Amino acid sequence: MRVACSLGSLLSIDEVLECSKIIAKTKTDTIWVPETWGMENFSMLGAVSSKTNTQKIGSSIINIYSRSPSTIAMGAATIDTISNGRLVLGLGTSSVPIVESFHGNTFEKPVQRMKEYVEIIRLVLSGNQINFNGNIFKLKKFTLLIKPKRKEIPIYVAAINKKMVDLAWEIGDGVIFYLRPINEMKETISKMQSKKKIDVTCQLITCVSENSEEAINRAKKTIAFYISVGEIYRKFLAKNGYESETSNIFEEFKKTGLKTNHNLVTENMVKSLAICGTPDDCKTQLRNFSNIGIDQPVLQFNPIGKTKESFVLFKKTFLSE
Repeated sequence: MRVACSLGSLLSIDEVLECSKIIAKTKTDTIWVPETWGMENFSMLGAVSSKTNTQKIGSSIINIYSRSPSTIAMGAATIDTISNGRLVLGLGTSSVPIVESFHGNTFEKPVQRMKEYVEIIRLVLSGNQINFNGNIFKLKKFTLLIKPKRKEIPIYVAAINKKMVDLAWEIGDGVIFYLRPINEMKETISKMQSKKKIDVTCQLITCVSENSEEAINRAKKTIAFYISVGEIYRKFLAKNGYESETSNIFEEFKKTGLKTNHNLVTENMVKSLAICGTPDDCKTQLRNFSNIGIDQPVLQFNPIGKTKESFVLFKKTFLSE
């Protein structure tokens, strides 16, 4: 099993780097670093690559409304060179609040935009001069000034709804899933992989503790957060078996914020969406997710208590040396 880790927004910059140093001594396949509205992704990927030697370094995800396709291609070429050819470029559309409220752009034509981004990035990395005439972007006589380490960097597309899932299988080297019910994901993977094989990754909320209740509670808080602030996840989960649950969680969020609405996350939701519990529980759950067709489970480290102590248990549970 190709196990990967996501070191995310619940960690400080120093904690991400310390965890990366620990991961460097394991057989972990990839270290994925997210970007929300805190750490800038390319900077962190460069820093993480300096702490590791063999692990691939993945962006999970860079959103395609915050940078031009040429800027992303330049960043990808730079990090791939710094990391000696270890970059996996994860791209996504993010969400309306982040794109419009935080970046000041208009969230429109996400599928067409993704298609053009991937095409332009690949053209830029080829080293050839680009003249691109798309529906959204028009580039003239652009040539990358540096020679890329690789002319082809794997591009993974983050996908939630059907049109983006279809596009991921059409143009991506891999797909990145998140917060998908396990039964729905099994069906989708089987259907899509029968048409064309790509690398299937899924970032899984992961909380491990010797105290099972503590771990489950941490997972519930993370699930409740995404349902509360992420409309796209809320709508997707509502359409796939959790209409009343997501409604209850969101209504409570509107009344009292994130203080108590995690108590409305059901046991069934936790089992379907996360890995959490004691080390033995978590190992079993990881195998269950792997068995549905996920090629690379990406374990999203959610610290419980002190980060270093929590990560030591996380490593002991999941990451072989």
